[in-house]
Formats: sequence, structure tokens, C-alpha cells
Amino acid sequence: MLNTKKLFQYTLLGVSLGISSISSSFAQLNEVKIFAHRAGAHEYDENTLSAFKTTYEQGMRGYETDVRITKDGQLVIFHDDNLKRIVGKEGVIEEMTLAEIKKLKTLKGNEIPTLDEIVNYFKDKPGVYIEFEMKTNKPMYDEATLHKYCDMLYNKVYSNRPQNSDYLLTSFDKRPLQYLKQKYPSADLMFIKGEALTQALIDETKALGIKRIAANITQTTRAMVKDAKKQGMTVSLWPGRSVDDFLLGLSLGSDYLCTDVPIEVSTWVKNNASWVKLK
Repeated sequence: MLNTKKLFQYTLLGVSLGISSISSSFAQLNEVKIFAHRAGAHEYDENTLSAFKTTYEQGMRGYETDVRITKDGQLVIFHDDNLKRIVGKEGVIEEMTLAEIKKLKTLKGNEIPTLDEIVNYFKDKPGVYIEFEMKTNKPMYDEATLHKYCDMLYNKVYSNRPQNSDYLLTSFDKRPLQYLKQKYPSADLMFIKGEALTQALIDETKALGIKRIAANITQTTRAMVKDAKKQGMTVSLWPGRSVDDFLLGLSLGSDYLCTDVPIEVSTWVKNNASWVKLK
């Protein structure tokens, strides 16, 4: 007998397939790109080179990561405003030099990587998708610092992008998106918002001249996702902390799905829903 969790998962999958089965575009509606949030935050040591390597070796080709600037102007990979959760001690990336940061280890024993280390790892690996989230909504990112940060990030990311790969620069903060849009029109940008997909959010994204939007999966409807696509938007939904979240996102018709458990999701699909294509 199926347990409650399994029954819920198959119900969500049934919703997705039931909707798509009445459409001539069955295959397309069951294709989705998943990407590993912080390289798989609930499965590995988040945002570390070890996490990127391990998930890549297990078949992942989509990622999200976070970029901050050090006191001496170097770009490093770290999510939180404070070191405490990951390193176990107080500290702020933006108030430390790279040399000081490189002396630290995460609670699981890994170094905090630089942006260079991550892009160098992937530069000979074609066909990857990576979102570089710009963690700039702090008072210390004044306009001069922000512009320096954006220029460095753009040049480092796009000069090392492998063949057939999509590298996105993303943010909750409109300032870096506006700056990059004006100075580097070819940059692939995405606006992130911690709320459900609505017409107001679509309009806000359009006002930035951006066609990619990341919205909160909670209270987002399939009708709204469909409408956003009709308006030329590419939709990504988050957060994704479980297989259930993945199945919900699939049923909503999202183009991209963020997940903290990429290996669990990909394994579940392989074992239970092989007709769902993970791009």
C-alpha cells in the first residue's frame, strides 16, 4: 500500500500529466530545467567547490550560486550576510580581505571559494546552466562599489562561459540589473522576487527590460505561469526543498525549478517518472 507521502507525490504527478495529456504538446509540458540551489544546499556543503564537483559528477548540469565582494575587491561565493551559520563564527564577507577569508573553513571542512575557482572549474564543461545571484542589497554596496562589482562579475563570468551554456546574472536588487542592462545589453538577466507570480510582478520585470522572472512557488497558479509565458516571460519558481516541491512546480508549468535536493529529485524522476525530461 502506498504511504501518504507517496500518494501525494503521485497525485501531483497525475495533475501534471492529466493536464498535459489533453494537449498536443505533451512532451514540452513535461520538460523542465532543474538547477541546484547553492549547488545542492540540503545535500552537500552549500556553495563550496566540493558541492559543485560532486553534483556535476552525479549528472547535474544546472546550478545557482551567490556572489559577494571582499574588503579588498575580490569576488567570492557565499550566501549569508554573516559567516555564523556556515563557518561557526561571526564575520561579514564584505568586511574581510580575501586572505582572511581563505584562512576559514566551513563547519564541514571546506574552503569558501572565489568566483574564479567556480568559473574555472566549469569553463571546459559545455552545456551547463548557472545563475550567479548578486548579493548586493546591503548599505555597503554604494554606487561605486556596485559598479566595480558588476563590471568584474560580468567580465569574469562571460569570458569563461563554456560552449552551449547559459550563464545568468540575477538579483532581488534592481540596481545591478539596471546597471548591467544599460552597460552590457548582451548580459542574460533575471529578476528575483520573494512573492507569487502576478501581473504586477510581470510588469515590474518588464519595466527593467528583462524577460526572465523568478517567483515564489507558494500561491503561484498555473494560469498565471501560462499567462506570463504568453507575454514572453521565462518563468523560474522557488524554493524547492523536496520532491513534492518539484512536482508542484512541474504541475504549474514552470520553465525552471530551483531545488535544494537536486540528486534526490533527479533520482526520483529516473525511478518513478522517466517520461519527465529534465533538461
